[in-house]
Amino acid sequence: MRYYLVAGEASGDLHASNLMRGIKQADSEAEFRYFGGELMQAQGGTLVKHYREMAFMGFLEVLQNLKTIKANMQMCKNDIVVYNPDVVILVDYPGFNLRIAKFAKKTGYQVFYYIAPKVWAWKESRVKILKQYVDKLFVIFPFEIDYFKSKGIEPVYEGNPSIDAIKHRLPKSLSLAEFCNRNSLPEKPIIALVAGSRRQEIRYNLPIMLEMIERFPDYQFVIAGAPSLDINVYEPFIKGTDVKLVFNQTYELFSCSTLAIVTSGTATLEAALLNVPQVVCYRGNFFSMLIAWMVIKVKYISLVNLNMGCEVVTELKQYDLTHDRLYAEASKLLPGRIERARQLELYEKLWHKLGESGASLRVGKCMVEMLKTHK
Repeated sequence: MRYYLVAGEASGDLHASNLMRGIKQADSEAEFRYFGGELMQAQGGTLVKHYREMAFMGFLEVLQNLKTIKANMQMCKNDIVVYNPDVVILVDYPGFNLRIAKFAKKTGYQVFYYIAPKVWAWKESRVKILKQYVDKLFVIFPFEIDYFKSKGIEPVYEGNPSIDAIKHRLPKSLSLAEFCNRNSLPEKPIIALVAGSRRQEIRYNLPIMLEMIERFPDYQFVIAGAPSLDINVYEPFIKGTDVKLVFNQTYELFSCSTLAIVTSGTATLEAALLNVPQVVCYRGNFFSMLIAWMVIKVKYISLVNLNMGCEVVTELKQYDLTHDRLYAEASKLLPGRIERARQLELYEKLWHKLGESGASLRVGKCMVEMLKTHK
């Protein structure tokens, strides 16, 4: 069968690539065409548009790039019609993908949505679009099951794909010595800095993270470079420092770090799954954050806390994110501290909540079986 996938971010590329692996296992004749990235390319098929040309975030950035976004959307619509797939699979990226869902369904295609939009946090009006234009919704968090059922949508939950992504990338543990040797680093304890995947996140969050260098002289700081960005984005901030920047090694970095300072997003969950104590922090431009405060309905911003329903990791948002507060919270997570032990204990409970590995393979199989039944 023919599958058309749309992933507009690095995390979408990762999870879509693992989903493609699952589909191929269930459908040996699967053919793919997609908007995505290198990880999806590694699974075969044809890349139409790279997510680097699509990753716009925040109210102002979206407004400034409306012309490009509209052009990308029209290209996607035209390409779907030309390819004429058996199904259109939309992966996260709701601002773009919900419009594609509406178009694809109206044009007569089966529509699957993988990694549901976070409508439980904001823009709940999008539930109506999901009900009307998506044939099957595949969710990745346990708490989403009851939420969507309460809205009249019967979702499919097969576990969280981050577990698969980590096990695929890190089939065996990596020692600090191995990581340091691989990246020409001194063999010294690491504090990982994960400042986001977009330019504006780097601009607002990385500087205050770097202020921690002088406060933790016994540690070296290593930045996880976002795959959608290049070194030029980071250079203005790290020039003249001893901070190391590594790309395409976020899991490896987490696995070898004593603790991490992470912006909100998928990385918070990945850090927890890799057993790294963390402080979550997030700053944005004033107007974007003001609007967010007005419309976001959930108590927490990190996926760790959202899934556990309590504060497992400290969240420092906007004006709470100060030099002294970040230092104080990070200090609590050093080896031997009570808060570190508590966080690691709760991480273990999170693992049990999210379920077993193999989610991507199970979802792929489920999709193939649904399509065969539909035919």
